Amino acid sequence: MTKALRKAFEVASRLPDREQDELATAILEEMAADERWEAAFAQSQQTLERLAKEALEDHHTLSRGVDTAA
Repeated sequence: MTKALRKAFEVASRLPDREQDELATAILEEMAADERWEAAFAQSQQTLERLAKEALEDHHTLSRGVDTAA
């Protein structure tokens, strides 16, 4: 644990129990949201790669069309 996090928990430990529970809930929810985002992003890599390839192909096709029209 870092010094900053240890200090934050030390300060939070002086809060009333209800506020400690609210803070804990908020931290845990944020951590869970981050984990869900990471999982979704990891699963989307293949789709992103396919979309990027399609976009590049479209760009090259359009660029060739412009070059031949000039």
